[in-house]
Amino acid sequence: MYWDAGMYPEVSNSKQYIMKTIETAINGSEEISTLINDETRALSLFYKAFNNRLMELMERSWLNTEEISMDNPIGGIRRGWSAIAEGYDRIFNGKAKVYVEFYDYTIHQTENMFFATGRERGTFRTDSETIELAIRTTRIFIKLEGAWRQIHHHGSIDEPALLERYQKAVRK
Repeated sequence: MYWDAGMYPEVSNSKQYIMKTIETAINGSEEISTLINDETRALSLFYKAFNNRLMELMERSWLNTEEISMDNPIGGIRRGWSAIAEGYDRIFNGKAKVYVEFYDYTIHQTENMFFATGRERGTFRTDSETIELAIRTTRIFIKLEGAWRQIHHHGSIDEPALLERYQKAVRK
């Protein structure tokens, strides 16, 4: 059975919970003033940090506590900002160049929390190989002191051959 807004009018008609489908991909190069809301601005900040290898900006994107978590095809489960930061540091200072953009996504929001679920596409490049990435992604943010901060990320690669190739390339 699938969820249909008509099944739960008390939720779907409530200002306490909103779902938005977003048509435009986000990669961090967007002009912030043109983005439609604070949630897409928070996503853009993350992708700008990731795609430009900006650790200071990445740190501003995440809640910097030990309660946060990340689960992805390469790093396994990481808990706490120090473990997550170490993973980004390895990516940002490694030999590979990784680029991703977020597309085909929805934002599900309450007053002080939102999650975005969709897909990432991009590339993983080294001097000797290029891998086209296709990742299912969910990012969860909370609002703290007026700013959205990421508290969880989950990414999965559906295709077993792509997952194996990507994992081997990263571990080289």
